Amino acid sequence: MNINFVRLGLTDYKVALEIQEKLQLLRQQNKIEDTLILLEHPPVITLGRGGEYCNILASQKDLENKGVKIYEVNRGGNVTYHGPGQIIGYIIMDLTGQNKDLTEFVRKICEVFIQLLKIEYNIDASRERGKYTGVWVGNDKITAIGISVKHWVTMHGFAFNVNTQMEHFKWINPCGLKDKGVTSLQQILGVKQNFNILNEKVLEYFCKVFNLEPVRKDINSLIY
Repeated sequence: MNINFVRLGLTDYKVALEIQEKLQLLRQQNKIEDTLILLEHPPVITLGRGGEYCNILASQKDLENKGVKIYEVNRGGNVTYHGPGQIIGYIIMDLTGQNKDLTEFVRKICEVFIQLLKIEYNIDASRERGKYTGVWVGNDKITAIGISVKHWVTMHGFAFNVNTQMEHFKWINPCGLKDKGVTSLQQILGVKQNFNILNEKVLEYFCKVFNLEPVRKDINSLIY
């Protein structure tokens, strides 16, 4: 099976959210195939359905001075930071093709990064059952995952810390967890990573785990 692949580069969060909503509706109408978007965001904080403002540690004035906006969104999870150097993946997928199994869908997303980190970098990563979603290296999260589903079509997805500015996570309690940390590939390896190569690796392992063939698309060909 095929999946549309779009790489957008640095994109405003609100713009990306509007794109996702359009693609989700088109997928529900069966007008497009499943679609994976990879991009970056300028610094932004999002609150999922379980999000609490008490987990945003920076003051509203300080965030405004830095140009950082806060968005309340319909994905699962708590508070999350997105910023440059982080590979964001938005997945527009009809789960009827995945046996309508959201748990297995999330497990497969985790497996993408567990395999990528192990095979490419010999880094042991894992997922934890229960409330601790995402992919972890020891006690530190390297990939956050938050999904929403409407009429069995997903949106939102994952955030993989590659060259992420880790000091920005001090603005929040990541995912609402005070006893867990965050990390990035750059932090683990001690050297800045080639972002273009990592985007291609994420696509490669995503398609491998989900058994899909990527079809590269321009976003305008999908939504207009």
